[in-house]
Order: sequence, then structure tokens, then C-alpha cells
Amino acid sequence: MPAPSPLRRLATSAAICLALMGTAHAATGSDTVQLQVDATAKGTPLPHFWEQMFGSGRAVLALRDDYRKDLEAVKGATGFSYVRFHGIFDRDMGVAYRDAQGKLQFNFSYVDQVYDGLLDRGVKPFVELGFMPPEMSADPASHHDFWYHPNVMPAKDWNEWDAMVRAFLQHVVERYGIDEVRTWYFEVWNEPNLAFWGGKPEKPTYYELYDRTARVVKSVDKQFRIGGPATAQAAWLPEFLKHVKQSGAPIDFVSTHVYGDDTADNVFKTNEKIARKDMVCRAVDKSHKEIVASPFPKLPLIYSEYNASYANLPNVTDTVYMGPWMANTIRECAGKVDMMSYWSFSDVFDEQGVVKNPFYGGFGLIAADRIEKPAFNAFAMLHKLGDVQLPLKTDSALATKRSDGTVVLALWNYTPPLGDTADYTPGVPTGEARHFDVDVKHLGNASQATVWRLDETHGNAVAAFDKMGRPNWPSREQIKQLREAGKLSAPEQVPVSNGKLSIAVPVQGLVVVELH
Repeated sequence: MPAPSPLRRLATSAAICLALMGTAHAATGSDTVQLQVDATAKGTPLPHFWEQMFGSGRAVLALRDDYRKDLEAVKGATGFSYVRFHGIFDRDMGVAYRDAQGKLQFNFSYVDQVYDGLLDRGVKPFVELGFMPPEMSADPASHHDFWYHPNVMPAKDWNEWDAMVRAFLQHVVERYGIDEVRTWYFEVWNEPNLAFWGGKPEKPTYYELYDRTARVVKSVDKQFRIGGPATAQAAWLPEFLKHVKQSGAPIDFVSTHVYGDDTADNVFKTNEKIARKDMVCRAVDKSHKEIVASPFPKLPLIYSEYNASYANLPNVTDTVYMGPWMANTIRECAGKVDMMSYWSFSDVFDEQGVVKNPFYGGFGLIAADRIEKPAFNAFAMLHKLGDVQLPLKTDSALATKRSDGTVVLALWNYTPPLGDTADYTPGVPTGEARHFDVDVKHLGNASQATVWRLDETHGNAVAAFDKMGRPNWPSREQIKQLREAGKLSAPEQVPVSNGKLSIAVPVQGLVVVELH
């Protein structure tokens, strides 16, 4: 969960392209890309690592009706399996309290309602174990500066922490069954290298938290999956894994976070300038190599938070910019990470306070009032990609194939966002449309392509919001209009001749093409 602080993020963008055959080049004198794809070529697996999990704000928000409706919408568009949020032990969840004699007691009523709501909608919890109930904290008054003020301190008595984690796990097993809970993930805390962990010194105290928690989790069931360190800025992995090897604490996966506007200084300890489009996957590449070089070279890598920005930048996370950014992220990260959790699926979110405007640069795919953003449509379109990546050399396209032989392409025209501050900059980025001349060999009898578009005039609720004057509190009629404007545009049918077709993609546009 991003803290809106300038020292928060940086990333390493070592573009992870597969060294592939095929050709793609910009034709001299024009922005035309020639793509040659062989539908029968040997490809590489492309599991949909970018859409298996999503983040969301804090646990108690999952009790809200709009949260659950947004969850259903994203589930329908992506088929995702896991959701991660903060604060399952926060005070507003009522998990820990003391009776009249001062004895620690537990109450899992809200926990049950939260998890029931997820499971009833076909989504499982990726359980972030935190934060500290104030009743158990070494300093009950020590809060993070988020609007809801989670307590970030270690336990006053570690035995009480152990007892709460054990009681929590035993309870969810009793309620949901051991086979179900074995399919969940358990992650120790959130971003202990930032202000979300108050232990001093940071690393030794977090290591103690991790070791104790991991051992408690495995004491309940050896097949439960436990991992960490859930750091920001792709930090700590080599030393954390070295510690776990020495301590003998169990570990089943490695987790960390990065955002597109994290700085090279924070992520790589260099003074280079890494573009927003490359930062996330440069960091992924770094983490992947660190795991391979560690005592646990085969551990799964989970980026349990990522996005194009950790700040609230309306020209980034609210706009059609997210289509090309997301497609390029898939291209660069493929083969280096097991699962990535986009932060977040919904703007039912209150880290910086109650939402004051539906398009304020929130992290979610869906704005307040259940208005689908361009990013939602980007995920819905990219969900159509196949699970095999076909050979192709380009930085602006992906070629994939489904199990039934259908070839699916993603084509995009990336340009930086118009504005890079919390103040929205209206308008359309300047630049030329990019023309793709596509030639798919061995396509069979395909005579047409189905084409989905995301750009300024397709699937873009922000354009309609601008025309309304960007009201803080749209009327019910305006909300209805914005929901309609935000819907994914109906697909076009484009003729295909001998596997050849031409597609024009405007600036910051994303196109997905299904050849059948």
C-alpha cells in the first residue's frame, strides 16, 4: 500500500523480453510497425500472472456493498483468484480485546463476514498478517499516518501475538475447512522497510516477527503457505533469504512491492533515470535474479503490490495511459514472476481519507460510484490474451495463442502521461497514430479479426467527466452517464486477407485483436 511520500518508491526496469524470433520494426520515415507472426511457431508459456490477484485498501472495507459489487465486476472481467488487503487485525475488525480481568480474548465475527463475502464471489484471501491490535501493541499510541491510523508497532508480549495468529488460523480452518485454507497464502506484515513497521532496528525486529509468525502458521498446518518480507521498493530480499536460511524459519514464497514512479536510488541504489513504463519490470528482474542467487533459488516470486504510480496522479491511473502501460508491463515481466497484485481493484479506499472526487488519481480499476476506469477496460481486454506467447521482437506488441489455436495480439502506442502531479492536466497527448501492418503466417482460413479498442474515444469515462466539468459529487443522472461512457466499446470486425491486416492505434491507445 503506497504511502504518499516522495521517498517511497523506485524501480528497476530491466525489460524482460523473451529473446524471440520474428520481426517488427518502425518503417523509415513513418510510424509504421511491420509485424510478422507465425501461428505455428513454438511459443513460451504465458500464464496470466498479472491478473491472478488484486489488492484493496483494508479489511473492513470488504463489508461495504460497493466494494463487493466492484469485486464482482473485476472477477467477471479477469477471473482473478486472490485479493490482498491490509488490517485483518486492525482495531476496527474487533479481533483482539481484553476482558474485565485484563485477559486477552478474540472475536472473529467481522473476519468471518469479510472472508464469507470474498469466497461467496469466487475469490480467496491472500492474507496479510497485520497490523497490530492496539490492545497488544508495545506502543498503543504509535500509528501510521494513514487516515485510519493502523498501529504499526511490535507486540508488547510476543506470546500474545503468537496466540492470536494461532487462534485466527484455527478459527478459519474450523469455519472454511483445512482443504480450503491450504489454498490461501499468508504473508507476514506489509512494507517493514517503510513507516508500516515500528520495530527498531527494523530488520532484526522484523526477522523476529517473521520467524515467530511463520513457525506458528506451520504449527497449525504444514501445508499452509507462508512468505514475506512484503517490502517496498523491491528491498531486502538477499539479506532476508540469508536470514531465513540461517534461522531455519519456514518459507514458501518471496513477496515484495514496486511502483512505476519509485526511484532508481531507492530500488537500485543508482542515480539513473528509469522510465515509468520500465520501472516495475526492472525491479521484477532484479528480484528474480536475487532469488536465483539465494539459498532458495526455486521459491516463487510474488509482487503483492504494483502499479504505475504510488501517488494519486489523475493523468496516470485514471486515464487511457494505463492501457499501453499495462500491456508493456506484461511484455517485460513475462517469465520472471509467478504472480503480481495490481494495487488496487477498487477506489473503495480511504488511506488518504474519504474520496472527494471520483477521478482523483485513485489506484483502483473502478472509481467511486462503480464507474469503470480505462484501466478496468485494459485488464478486460488483456484477459483475452492466450496462454502461449509467440515469438515477436518489438516493444509495442504481444502475440499469443490460445489452446484452441486462436491467435490474439495486443498492440499499443505508448507515450508518457500528460501530467505527473496531483493536479489533473486535461487534453490529449500529442503524437502520431502508430500503424501496424500485421502478417500472420499459417493462420488457416481466418477471414476476419475482432478488434477491441481503448483510447481517448473508446472506453474512456474520463473524457465524459471532463465535459461535465469534473464535479466532485456527480448527480445520479451524471453517474449513469459516466458508467455508460466507461463501458468497454463494442468490438469491430476487420477483414483479414491471407493472414494480413492493418490497424491504426492512436497515442496512448491499446488494441487487442482476435484472429479467428
